[in-house]
Amino acid sequence: MRKQYLLILTLVVALAFVPGAWAGRAQGPHANAEAGAAVPWQSWRVALVGQIGGGVAAVAVQGNYAYVGMGPRLAVFDISDPAHPALVGKSEVLPGVVRDVAVAGSYAYVVAQEDALHIMNVSDVAHPSEVGSYKPPGAPMGVAVAGSYAYMAAEHRGLHIVDVSDPTAPSEAGFCDTPGLAYDVAVTGDYAYVADTSQGLRIVDVSDPSAPNEVGFYDTPGSARGVTVMGHYAYVADWNKGLRVVDVSHPAAPAEAGFCDTPGFAHRVAVTGHHAYVADEWYGVRVIDVSNPAAPQEVGAFDTSGLALDVAVGNDYAYVADDSGGLRVLSTADPAHPREVGAYQTVGSPQNAAVAGHYAYVADVGCGLCIVDISNPAAPVEVGPYRTPGAVNDVAVVGNYAFVSDDERGLRIVDISNAASPREVGAYDLPPSAHGLEVAGNHAYIADGRDGLRVVDVSHPTAPHEVGFYDTPGFAYDVAVVGNRAYVADREGGLRIVDISTPAAPREVGFYDTPGSAWGVAVAGNYAYVADEHAGLRIVDVSDPTAPREVGLYNTPGAAHGVTVAGTYAYVADYNRGLRVVDVSHPDAPREVGFYDTAGWAQGVTVSGNYAYLSEEEGGFVILEFLPYPIYLPVAVRNHP
Repeated sequence: MRKQYLLILTLVVALAFVPGAWAGRAQGPHANAEAGAAVPWQSWRVALVGQIGGGVAAVAVQGNYAYVGMGPRLAVFDISDPAHPALVGKSEVLPGVVRDVAVAGSYAYVVAQEDALHIMNVSDVAHPSEVGSYKPPGAPMGVAVAGSYAYMAAEHRGLHIVDVSDPTAPSEAGFCDTPGLAYDVAVTGDYAYVADTSQGLRIVDVSDPSAPNEVGFYDTPGSARGVTVMGHYAYVADWNKGLRVVDVSHPAAPAEAGFCDTPGFAHRVAVTGHHAYVADEWYGVRVIDVSNPAAPQEVGAFDTSGLALDVAVGNDYAYVADDSGGLRVLSTADPAHPREVGAYQTVGSPQNAAVAGHYAYVADVGCGLCIVDISNPAAPVEVGPYRTPGAVNDVAVVGNYAFVSDDERGLRIVDISNAASPREVGAYDLPPSAHGLEVAGNHAYIADGRDGLRVVDVSHPTAPHEVGFYDTPGFAYDVAVVGNRAYVADREGGLRIVDISTPAAPREVGFYDTPGSAWGVAVAGNYAYVADEHAGLRIVDVSDPTAPREVGLYNTPGAAHGVTVAGTYAYVADYNRGLRVVDVSHPDAPREVGFYDTAGWAQGVTVSGNYAYLSEEEGGFVILEFLPYPIYLPVAVRNHP
């Protein structure tokens, strides 16, 4: 008996070092996943603490509520007063970014990219809770609900029909593979209409959900991304070919009735009355008169601030999911002149962040400088945005000032002494594209894309002025400053080491050409740590800056975009593979000791105290904690004679 207990204790100690042994798996009950499909580990020795924001990619409306896909969560807004949409509840963090939402009765059906269909009970809108999930073999992108069935467009695995009569135990009823990538679906009567990105509109007979079969198709000239059906017509958002109106009165022989090209990329479409509302990505919402299906014509438009990805309409309002601009509410009482009456802006597509005291200062493409109260890391709260004129890429904080690199408008200096009411006090326009930024002493050092390293005197924040520059050979993307040297991550020229002892005349003293594309850099001691998009983490000895040499490397599984070093660990923002924690106590033999696969695309990372703050494109602002020591479970050891 003693041997058995000792064996248990040995297994506990061993499992503490096994990836995923005590960590959360990809969430959701996936017992009904495709036979033989592996459920991936989501994390190892890194715990999710808090999350806020995310790209807004989906919206559905029922009654007085809008159900919005906000990054990896379902968010519920009270829209009884459209001018003031109010966030009333949100789900837990899902393993993927929400791509589509359908609502029927007390349930919301949410598809998260590269993950699953999540069924949420929304009878209590303040606390939407998952009651069941179903993971199809493909990557779910679109969902529609009719009766007791949910219909999923699952990219390369076509149309999947899921029996949701018992929301707690959804099960597949049938499927029909489309020839390309199924992206969206609408259901009317006995037919499902699938938008297939490479094969246009596919019409599937679903009268028998266990045996759906394609009965007709119309190959649109572009890339079908969205579809809705009204009467005898299917309205297809055909990405690079605008809106296509297809007569489906004879499902076996659909035919195009008319079309209207849009200036952007048609992503989704909603129809009410005689008008179609197209979410046209960078060109906002286009309003198209479809009273004559043979000759649809644009009559109005509203250019949202970011990337319009979805739209829902009702009661003279259009609700727009704007990827980096949040939820936008437009009055459509006059379709020829839609106007914004309300909005909810959130941290949508953060690129980097700085942490000082109880606040995180987030550089966000959509909302500019977003200030987040992180005094309770499990429940971060936005307290004060400052909208810069362009897209923000990086931020540094010194005292009462935040120094912001604006992609299109250079350096912006913001007074943050009142976090709830930040205000710009100085600016210096630079050639596009300002990316990485660091402030040392009286100077700001900016990695300015094709224009290399720019040095700006900020001793008087209200009157910044450029004093010097060094034109790197490629595309300067990030910069770290230590002493009299600036270390520049040049996406086409590797690591460049620049002497800045004379700020007015910076000069290169050494370089190391990394094997891939250098996106980020951090320096600690005698080493520079380079995040190389194609070659992971590269560790370069810079003790002799004139002859830097690589001494170690760790090929991360994703595409390394950002890096910071704290103690003996390098924290890598690994784009499509979240956060990777690498032990660099032996620079010549770095090894991964923890990771967390996040829902979005990790761009930048900063570390403060026990927490790593990850800035994620579409995934929002994520707070993680690395657990450097193994976890031991208590084991009762009994001594038997």
